[in-house]
Amino acid sequence: MARIVGGITTSHIPAIGNAMTQGLEGTDYWKRFFDGYEPVKQWLDDVDPDIVIVVYNDHGLNFFLDKIPTIALGCADHYENADEGWGLQTLASFDGDVQFSWHLAESLINQDFDLTTCQEMLVDHGFIVPMALMWRHLPEWPVQGIPLAINTIQHPIATARRCYALGKALRKAIESYPEDKKVVIFGTGGMSHQLQGERAGIIDVDFDLECMEKVISDPEWLASLSTTEIMARAGTEGVEVIMWLVMRGALNAQVNVIHKHYHVPVSNTGAGVLVLENA
Repeated sequence: MARIVGGITTSHIPAIGNAMTQGLEGTDYWKRFFDGYEPVKQWLDDVDPDIVIVVYNDHGLNFFLDKIPTIALGCADHYENADEGWGLQTLASFDGDVQFSWHLAESLINQDFDLTTCQEMLVDHGFIVPMALMWRHLPEWPVQGIPLAINTIQHPIATARRCYALGKALRKAIESYPEDKKVVIFGTGGMSHQLQGERAGIIDVDFDLECMEKVISDPEWLASLSTTEIMARAGTEGVEVIMWLVMRGALNAQVNVIHKHYHVPVSNTGAGVLVLENA
């Protein structure tokens, strides 16, 4: 049977992708941020997953403001990547697992999650930056990737609690898959940041650190917050933290913290990294 070997949280901002392309990892500005991923890379090497489900938000590459599904699942055998305007380098395409994806889709729909299934899907920086952070040092991608896009752009968006429930349904879907697959789930995005308006550039370190602790020990706390409450503290784009709850909902109530790291600023964002395993 398929099983979840753990979950990871990570930022996906495009500035990280440009830093990797330009070889800036060892500079004063970037070194501490990238150093925080070395234990993550080691953990992934140790657990050797077969599949990664990347929970992220599409930034206009597949869906624009006139048509945005609340939840969209990739159901393709491979995924090309493209730059949606940040000047990011195009990377090698990612292999998917069609049979596994359609199993997830059927299970989630049977659990009353009305999602959009995408048999063709381009992936943007929300997907490729986390993948590159974890595996850019290898000659090829060692895992199959499944994109799971959550709308955090065009309101109304899914609530934090709905994302948490989606994670619980995702776990049931994964564990009902009959083949022996090791799955890791990335909850990407955030942390606090806002790109426009009077509060552009906001970073709330206290809220970011509280979110990290609550995701570990009390995810119900974050799930109980409204979209308005999260944006009031974390900024309009900081609401991406709801995607962490998809990952967290897929794990046990009690988890072991393998690694925890927070760095600020990364561009105009607080960046938090967690590696969690089921207790």
